Amino acid sequence: MFEMTIRFTVTDLERAKTWYTILLEREPDFIPHAGFLEWEIVSGCWLQLAETEESEYRNGPLRLGVKDLEAARERVMNALNIRHFDIHKRVGVPVQ
Repeated sequence: MFEMTIRFTVTDLERAKTWYTILLEREPDFIPHAGFLEWEIVSGCWLQLAETEESEYRNGPLRLGVKDLEAARERVMNALNIRHFDIHKRVGVPVQ
């Protein structure tokens, strides 16, 4: 395997574009056609948003690695006007 695409369906592509642009701190890398946006998260790994009238599938979760989790949470909370969200931890699992 040399590439991966993760697709989330959204009902409001412009609103989702704004949200993910703030989260990822950059505009989409590729807009192949109307109704789709793509960001290359790391080399060969793409996050794709596909617009639908109603979400056909339940999406998530999306896990992104960061060097400083607390700083990333603060940035996202401030930039996206989120009051608070918990960081979930599992014993023996290195992902939070």
